[in-house]
Amino acid sequence: MFNAIAPRYDLLNLLMSFGMHHGWRRRAVREVLAVQPRVVLDVGTGTGDLALALARHSGAGPEIVGLDFAGGMLSVAKRRADEGQAGSGARFILGDALRLPLADASVDAVVSGFLLRNVDGLAQVFAAMARVLRPGGRLVILEMTPMRRPLPRALFRLYFNRWVPLLGRLVSRHASAYSWLPQSVDEFLGAEALADVIAAAGFVDVRVHRLGLGSVALHTATRV
Repeated sequence: MFNAIAPRYDLLNLLMSFGMHHGWRRRAVREVLAVQPRVVLDVGTGTGDLALALARHSGAGPEIVGLDFAGGMLSVAKRRADEGQAGSGARFILGDALRLPLADASVDAVVSGFLLRNVDGLAQVFAAMARVLRPGGRLVILEMTPMRRPLPRALFRLYFNRWVPLLGRLVSRHASAYSWLPQSVDEFLGAEALADVIAAAGFVDVRVHRLGLGSVALHTATRV
């Protein structure tokens, strides 16, 4: 599915979020760079948005590795990097978030944007992230989250269940991809419950910041 929608993925993200995803990404980048990391891993990098933004804002700073399971997405990320949308420190590799192909304690920060709803086993994902992070390393997670207040939740569900699938079909020409998206949000953990999962994986100082009128959660944490 992700290989099929890769060519139009960035355009659809822009249209669906009304451009707000740029601000969410900048916030995540600031949280990562605040710890002055030498090596950053972007898990589920997709078309490279976060990795490319990190490279742009860090100059000649950290080495940035973008990892994704979908080769089609990585092809777009690599093309964007070749076209000059990233600094020299960014590279992209094929890999599985459940079994990260990196050595123990080999990175200073792990960042991930909108990956978690697409994996089978959150505890395993966070265990893999904890394994590759050095003690004291930084975890930064961006993810959609169910809205809590009744009226915004009802309006959001109307938008997500009606407009998003139609937009997805028109732009991506993939019938099911963007019908699955609202279902994945509805069935996902709330932000506080996700914070508990992160803490159980060996992280401390777990904090939740709500963005996008409460539809997006930014989690930050520190590896023990």
